[in-house]
Amino acid sequence: MATHNTTGKNGEDCAAQYLEDLGYRIIARNWRNRGRKELDIVAIDGDTLVFVEVKTRTANTLTSPFDAVNGLKMHRLTLAADSFIRAHNINMNARFDVIGITGSKIEHIKNAFMPAATYY
Repeated sequence: MATHNTTGKNGEDCAAQYLEDLGYRIIARNWRNRGRKELDIVAIDGDTLVFVEVKTRTANTLTSPFDAVNGLKMHRLTLAADSFIRAHNINMNARFDVIGITGSKIEHIKNAFMPAATYY
């Protein structure tokens, strides 16, 4: 496995444990649906379904892990979340969180973004 894949997996494992320690119930990890639709962690926090994007960086990097969650990434996460909700017939409030891990530091942004309205 490539170094960046190992770093990413370790970060996701750390984030999942962090969320469980906070009382979240993890219901899916690395959920995929056709194409580039992937969700790192899907959890339940109280009565809210939470889609968690995890970005991990080594301690010696200059860029913030949060910089990687740009407009395109948010759009893809929104599409993936919609697919997950439809696939599991879920009817509950949902939100998008982002967890950034740099070295041993964990930062958690709840409600990191709201999905943009899409008109068909």
